[in-house]
Amino acid sequence: MKKQITILTGAGVSAESGINTFRDADGLWEGRDVMEVASPQGFYNNPELVLDFYNQRRRQLPLVKPNKAHLALVDLEKNYHVEIITQNVDDLHERAGSTRVLHLHGELLKVRSTGNESDVKTWHDDLILGDFCDKGHQLRPHIVWFGEEVPLLQRAVEITAQSDILIIIGTSMQVYPAAGLVNYVSPETPIYFIDPKPAVQERDFENLTIMAKTAVNGVPDLVLRLMSDHNHN
Repeated sequence: MKKQITILTGAGVSAESGINTFRDADGLWEGRDVMEVASPQGFYNNPELVLDFYNQRRRQLPLVKPNKAHLALVDLEKNYHVEIITQNVDDLHERAGSTRVLHLHGELLKVRSTGNESDVKTWHDDLILGDFCDKGHQLRPHIVWFGEEVPLLQRAVEITAQSDILIIIGTSMQVYPAAGLVNYVSPETPIYFIDPKPAVQERDFENLTIMAKTAVNGVPDLVLRLMSDHNHN
Protein backbone atom coordinates (compact mmCIF):
# COMPACT_ATOMS: atom_id res chain seq x y z
CA MET A 1 0.00 0.00 0.00
CA LYS A 2 1.33 3.39 -0.96
CA LYS A 3 1.16 6.08 1.68
CA GLN A 4 -1.46 8.75 0.99
CA ILE A 5 -0.40 12.35 0.59
CA THR A 6 -3.27 14.83 0.61
CA ILE A 7 -2.50 18.23 -0.88
CA LEU A 8 -4.63 21.31 -0.26
CA THR A 9 -3.94 24.04 -2.81
CA GLY A 10 -5.15 27.60 -3.08
CA ALA A 11 -4.65 30.72 -5.11
CA GLY A 12 -0.91 30.91 -4.39
CA VAL A 13 -0.25 27.91 -6.64
CA SER A 14 -2.01 29.40 -9.67
CA ALA A 15 -0.81 32.97 -9.12
CA GLU A 16 2.67 32.09 -10.36
CA SER A 17 1.20 30.86 -13.64
CA GLY A 18 -0.24 34.34 -14.11
CA ILE A 19 -3.79 33.70 -12.95
CA ASN A 20 -5.05 36.63 -10.93
CA THR A 21 -6.59 35.93 -7.56
CA PHE A 22 -9.11 37.91 -5.57
CA ARG A 23 -7.94 37.12 -2.05
CA ASP A 24 -4.98 39.46 -2.40
CA ALA A 25 -6.65 42.78 -3.06
CA ASP A 26 -9.31 44.06 -0.72
CA GLY A 27 -11.99 41.67 -1.91
CA LEU A 28 -11.55 42.76 -5.52
CA TRP A 29 -11.26 40.16 -8.25
CA GLU A 30 -9.88 41.53 -11.52
CA GLY A 31 -11.09 44.97 -10.43
CA ARG A 32 -14.60 43.81 -9.55
CA ASP A 33 -16.22 43.61 -6.13
CA VAL A 34 -16.29 39.88 -5.41
CA MET A 35 -19.96 39.94 -4.42
CA GLU A 36 -20.90 41.39 -7.83
CA VAL A 37 -19.40 38.42 -9.68
CA ALA A 38 -19.30 35.58 -7.15
CA SER A 39 -22.66 35.52 -5.39
CA PRO A 40 -26.15 34.32 -6.34
CA GLN A 41 -27.45 37.86 -5.75
CA GLY A 42 -24.83 39.28 -8.13
CA PHE A 43 -25.94 36.83 -10.81
CA TYR A 44 -29.60 37.69 -10.21
CA ASN A 45 -28.88 41.44 -10.39
CA ASN A 46 -26.70 41.39 -13.50
CA PRO A 47 -26.35 37.99 -15.16
CA GLU A 48 -24.66 39.39 -18.27
CA LEU A 49 -21.90 40.97 -16.21
CA VAL A 50 -21.30 37.72 -14.33
CA LEU A 51 -21.29 35.56 -17.48
CA ASP A 52 -18.87 37.97 -19.18
CA PHE A 53 -16.59 37.92 -16.12
CA TYR A 54 -16.25 34.13 -16.24
CA ASN A 55 -15.97 34.14 -20.03
CA GLN A 56 -12.87 36.32 -19.63
CA ARG A 57 -11.44 33.96 -16.99
CA ARG A 58 -12.15 30.98 -19.26
CA ARG A 59 -10.48 32.65 -22.23
CA GLN A 60 -7.39 33.26 -20.13
CA LEU A 61 -6.90 29.58 -19.28
CA PRO A 62 -5.32 28.44 -22.59
CA LEU A 63 -2.86 31.34 -22.31
CA VAL A 64 -1.37 30.17 -19.01
CA LYS A 65 0.62 27.04 -18.25
CA PRO A 66 1.16 24.84 -15.21
CA ASN A 67 4.21 26.01 -13.25
CA LYS A 68 6.98 24.14 -11.43
CA ALA A 69 4.77 23.63 -8.38
CA HIS A 70 2.00 21.92 -10.37
CA LEU A 71 4.55 19.79 -12.20
CA ALA A 72 6.45 18.76 -9.07
CA LEU A 73 3.27 17.45 -7.44
CA VAL A 74 2.82 15.01 -10.34
CA ASP A 75 6.17 13.39 -9.48
CA LEU A 76 4.84 12.39 -6.06
CA GLU A 77 2.41 9.99 -7.76
CA LYS A 78 5.33 7.68 -8.62
CA ASN A 79 5.80 6.75 -4.96
CA TYR A 80 2.65 7.88 -3.17
CA HIS A 81 -1.12 7.81 -3.48
CA VAL A 82 -1.73 11.53 -4.08
CA GLU A 83 -5.06 13.29 -3.60
CA ILE A 84 -5.26 17.00 -4.49
CA ILE A 85 -8.05 19.10 -3.00
CA THR A 86 -7.96 22.53 -4.58
CA GLN A 87 -9.82 25.77 -4.04
CA ASN A 88 -8.76 26.82 -7.54
CA VAL A 89 -11.23 26.79 -10.43
CA ASP A 90 -8.57 26.47 -13.17
CA ASP A 91 -7.43 23.21 -14.78
CA LEU A 92 -3.68 23.59 -14.20
CA HIS A 93 -3.34 20.57 -11.89
CA GLU A 94 -4.97 18.36 -14.52
CA ARG A 95 -2.90 19.82 -17.34
CA ALA A 96 0.27 19.21 -15.35
CA GLY A 97 -0.71 15.53 -15.13
CA SER A 98 -2.17 15.04 -11.64
CA THR A 99 -4.73 12.23 -11.80
CA ARG A 100 -6.87 12.82 -8.68
CA VAL A 101 -8.05 16.42 -8.29
CA LEU A 102 -11.09 17.52 -6.30
CA HIS A 103 -12.28 21.08 -7.03
CA LEU A 104 -13.97 22.41 -3.88
CA HIS A 105 -15.02 25.69 -5.46
CA GLY A 106 -16.08 24.42 -8.88
CA GLU A 107 -14.43 24.54 -12.31
CA LEU A 108 -14.17 27.25 -14.95
CA LEU A 109 -14.43 24.69 -17.74
CA LYS A 110 -17.83 23.43 -16.60
CA VAL A 111 -21.31 24.95 -16.53
CA ARG A 112 -24.50 23.80 -14.87
CA SER A 113 -28.23 24.28 -15.17
CA THR A 114 -29.85 26.92 -12.96
CA GLY A 115 -32.79 24.52 -12.67
CA ASN A 116 -30.83 21.40 -11.65
CA GLU A 117 -27.43 21.75 -10.04
CA SER A 118 -26.49 18.15 -10.81
CA ASP A 119 -26.86 18.81 -14.57
CA VAL A 120 -23.22 19.76 -15.24
CA LYS A 121 -21.55 20.02 -18.65
CA THR A 122 -17.99 20.57 -19.83
CA TRP A 123 -17.78 23.99 -21.50
CA HIS A 124 -14.91 25.71 -23.30
CA ASP A 125 -16.69 28.53 -25.17
CA ASP A 126 -18.24 31.77 -23.98
CA LEU A 127 -21.47 31.29 -22.01
CA ILE A 128 -24.24 33.78 -22.83
CA LEU A 129 -27.82 34.50 -21.85
CA GLY A 130 -29.94 32.13 -23.91
CA ASP A 131 -27.62 29.12 -23.45
CA PHE A 132 -30.06 26.65 -21.92
CA CYS A 133 -29.93 23.13 -20.54
CA ASP A 134 -32.08 20.39 -22.13
CA LYS A 135 -35.00 21.39 -19.85
CA GLY A 136 -34.87 25.05 -20.91
CA HIS A 137 -33.11 26.55 -17.88
CA GLN A 138 -30.32 29.11 -18.27
CA LEU A 139 -26.82 27.69 -17.80
CA ARG A 140 -24.48 29.29 -15.24
CA PRO A 141 -20.81 28.91 -14.35
CA HIS A 142 -20.10 25.74 -12.34
CA ILE A 143 -18.56 27.79 -9.54
CA VAL A 144 -19.36 27.73 -5.83
CA TRP A 145 -20.32 31.31 -5.07
CA PHE A 146 -20.34 33.03 -1.68
CA GLY A 147 -23.35 31.93 0.31
CA GLU A 148 -23.67 28.61 -1.55
CA GLU A 149 -23.11 25.12 -0.20
CA VAL A 150 -19.76 23.47 -0.96
CA PRO A 151 -21.14 20.16 -2.29
CA LEU A 152 -17.80 18.30 -2.32
CA LEU A 153 -16.82 19.29 1.21
CA GLN A 154 -17.82 15.97 2.77
CA ARG A 155 -15.77 14.08 0.19
CA ALA A 156 -12.82 16.38 0.96
CA VAL A 157 -13.20 15.61 4.67
CA GLU A 158 -13.16 11.86 3.98
CA ILE A 159 -10.01 12.17 1.84
CA THR A 160 -8.22 14.35 4.38
CA ALA A 161 -9.03 11.98 7.24
CA GLN A 162 -7.10 9.19 5.46
CA SER A 163 -3.91 11.24 5.02
CA ASP A 164 -0.51 9.87 6.00
CA ILE A 165 0.99 13.26 5.09
CA LEU A 166 -0.79 16.60 4.55
CA ILE A 167 0.66 19.40 2.41
CA ILE A 168 -0.94 22.86 2.27
CA ILE A 169 0.21 25.18 -0.51
CA GLY A 170 -0.63 28.78 -1.27
CA THR A 171 -3.74 29.08 0.84
CA SER A 172 -3.96 30.93 4.13
CA MET A 173 -4.93 28.68 7.01
CA GLN A 174 -7.52 31.32 7.90
CA VAL A 175 -9.89 30.67 5.01
CA TYR A 176 -12.69 28.12 5.08
CA PRO A 177 -12.76 25.34 3.94
CA ALA A 178 -9.03 24.54 3.96
CA ALA A 179 -8.72 25.77 7.54
CA GLY A 180 -11.42 23.35 8.63
CA LEU A 181 -10.00 20.36 6.76
CA VAL A 182 -6.79 20.46 8.81
CA ASN A 183 -8.78 19.35 11.83
CA TYR A 184 -9.56 15.98 10.22
CA VAL A 185 -6.01 14.61 10.08
CA SER A 186 -4.82 12.52 13.00
CA PRO A 187 -2.50 14.33 15.46
CA GLU A 188 0.59 12.35 14.40
CA THR A 189 0.19 13.17 10.69
CA PRO A 190 3.04 15.37 9.40
CA ILE A 191 1.74 18.67 7.97
CA TYR A 192 3.79 20.82 5.60
CA PHE A 193 2.70 24.40 4.95
CA ILE A 194 4.21 26.26 1.99
CA ASP A 195 3.41 29.95 1.81
CA PRO A 196 5.64 33.03 1.47
CA LYS A 197 3.75 34.82 4.26
CA PRO A 198 2.57 32.05 6.58
CA ALA A 199 -0.35 33.09 8.76
CA VAL A 200 0.34 30.29 11.26
CA GLN A 201 3.25 29.22 13.45
CA GLU A 202 4.70 25.77 13.92
CA ARG A 203 3.43 25.64 17.49
CA ASP A 204 -0.17 26.02 16.23
CA PHE A 205 -0.31 22.38 15.11
CA GLU A 206 1.48 19.21 16.12
CA ASN A 207 3.95 17.99 13.50
CA LEU A 208 3.72 21.21 11.46
CA THR A 209 6.65 22.23 9.25
CA ILE A 210 6.43 25.70 7.72
CA MET A 211 8.29 26.50 4.50
CA ALA A 212 8.07 30.28 4.00
CA LYS A 213 8.54 30.14 0.24
CA THR A 214 6.46 30.68 -2.87
CA ALA A 215 4.90 27.59 -4.41
CA VAL A 216 7.36 27.35 -7.31
CA ASN A 217 10.31 27.49 -4.91
CA GLY A 218 8.93 25.48 -2.01
CA VAL A 219 7.03 22.64 -3.67
CA PRO A 220 9.91 21.17 -5.75
CA ASP A 221 12.13 21.23 -2.63
CA LEU A 222 9.56 19.39 -0.53
CA VAL A 223 8.82 16.86 -3.28
CA LEU A 224 12.52 16.01 -3.54
CA ARG A 225 12.66 15.49 0.22
CA LEU A 226 9.58 13.24 0.27
CA MET A 227 10.79 11.18 -2.71
CA SER A 228 14.14 10.75 -1.01
CA ASP A 229 12.44 9.72 2.28
CA HIS A 230 10.43 7.11 0.39
CA ASN A 231 13.50 5.70 -1.31
CA HIS A 232 15.35 5.41 2.00
CA ASN A 233 12.53 3.57 3.73
